Amino acid sequence: MSLTPSNMLPLGTKAKNFNLMDTISNSLISLQEAKGLKATVIMFICNHCPFVIHVNSEIVKIAKEYKSKGVNFIAISSNDVENYPQDSPEKMTQNAMDEGYIFPYLYDQTQEVAKAYQAACTPDFYVFNKDLELTYRGQLDNSRPGNNIPLSGSDLRHALNCILENKENKETQKPSMGCNIKWKK
Repeated sequence: MSLTPSNMLPLGTKAKNFNLMDTISNSLISLQEAKGLKATVIMFICNHCPFVIHVNSEIVKIAKEYKSKGVNFIAISSNDVENYPQDSPEKMTQNAMDEGYIFPYLYDQTQEVAKAYQAACTPDFYVFNKDLELTYRGQLDNSRPGNNIPLSGSDLRHALNCILENKENKETQKPSMGCNIKWKK
């Protein structure tokens, strides 16, 4: 496990479209189908990363809390499953059920989507407004495995609240930290 920070895609960047297999419904889902009415959170995650495992419960909690407010969450795993079989689509399906995901968990087999978003680590969070313009990228909150800071989702919640209240997010956006995406060789 190597500690890797987000690349911090420039704010205002338009979300790149995709059409990926959802490991929960076993159907292709596009960004246009899955986006939220007011905001869309795209998260690059995986099954085995201790940083993702640490935040899973808070991600689900926030997704449930904000769904009725017009915010949709989309999870994407882009890891190389040949060398990391614990991140295979079949295991993604099981992980989504075990964790209670209420959002699509998409498999980026070619890794093209991760590259288009300049994703670097898991978890890596991107928040887009209703026009699919990037308004936030970075960490969920300051909690990390072993640092004894409780999960709150404060950074992500603040970013979502700014969109919903039509306010500029003036908080410093800190990179997420986690395992590097497992790129194919």
